[in-house]
Amino acid sequence: MRTFFYNHVDFMVQESVVPDLRKYTLSDKAEGPRHFVDLEHYGEPGQVPHTSQEAYAKYEPAFLDKNGRLPWFIQDMLGKLTQAMKNGRKEDILFIAADLGHYLGDATQPLHTSSNHDGQLTGQKGIHAFYESQMVEKFGKTYNFKLKEPQLIQDPVAETWRIITQSHAAADTLLSIEKKLQTEVGATNMYELDPQGQPKKNVFNSNVRTAAYTESFHNSLKRMEERQLRTAAQAAANFWYTAWVNAGKPDLTKLDTEYTTKSSQSNLKEELKLIQSGKLVDFSSFMEF
Repeated sequence: MRTFFYNHVDFMVQESVVPDLRKYTLSDKAEGPRHFVDLEHYGEPGQVPHTSQEAYAKYEPAFLDKNGRLPWFIQDMLGKLTQAMKNGRKEDILFIAADLGHYLGDATQPLHTSSNHDGQLTGQKGIHAFYESQMVEKFGKTYNFKLKEPQLIQDPVAETWRIITQSHAAADTLLSIEKKLQTEVGATNMYELDPQGQPKKNVFNSNVRTAAYTESFHNSLKRMEERQLRTAAQAAANFWYTAWVNAGKPDLTKLDTEYTTKSSQSNLKEELKLIQSGKLVDFSSFMEF
C-alpha cells in the first residue's frame, strides 16, 4: 500500500486540497457541510447519533447542511475507499484517499468542530487562519511529525468520534487562551500595521498578528497545533490502512506499471529517512481557492 501511494505522491498532494476547490471555486453547495460539525447545535453528547445511518435518519438534510456533516461523511468516505480498493479502481482509490485525508485534517482542527469557528462569537475574528496558517508557517519547521506504523482501526465509528471529541475540547482551550492573551496585550498591540497604520491582511483577508503575539500564543498552547497536525497525519495513515485491510489487503502495485514502481523506489527510500526523522520541508500557505 505504501509503495502504491508513493507512486502517486504528487497527485495525492495536489488532490488533497480539491475539497476546498469544490467548496470555494466551484461553489459546490454539498461540499461545505463536509468540512465541519458545530457540535454545540447537536445537543448533549449522549444525544448525538454516531453512525451516518443514524444521523441521516434523525436529522433533516437542511439541518445537517447548516450544522455540519463532517464525522458522518468521514465514515461514508472510509466505506467508499474500502470498496474502491476491493474493486481495484485505481483513480477512485487515489481521489477518495486524498479527500478522506483532507476531511480527517479538518476533524483534527479544533475550530472545525465549533460554531465559534472563527472567534466571531467572542470578539476573536481571524483566529481560524491565525491558528492553522500563521502559527504553522512560523513554527512548523520545529514540529516533530514522527508517526507510528499505521494501525488497524477496530471500530472506525468510535475512532472518528474520539478524534472529533478531542478536537472540540481543544477548541475551548485555544479560544480561552487566545482571549486571555488578547486581554493582556490589548487589541492595539495584537496586529502588524501597514504604513497607513492599519492592520496588515494575510491571504485569507484576516488581520496578521505580530510575531511576539504569535510566539506568546504558541507557548501558551504548549504546541497544540503540532499535536493536532500529527494526529491528522496518523489518522490518515490509520484510515487508509484500515480500508486496505478491510478490502482484503489487495496488491495495489498491480494497478501500476512495473516501470512506475521501480522508478519511484530510490526516492521512496530517501524520503522514508526524512519521514522517520519526523521533519518536513515546507510550510507555506496559500489561498484556499
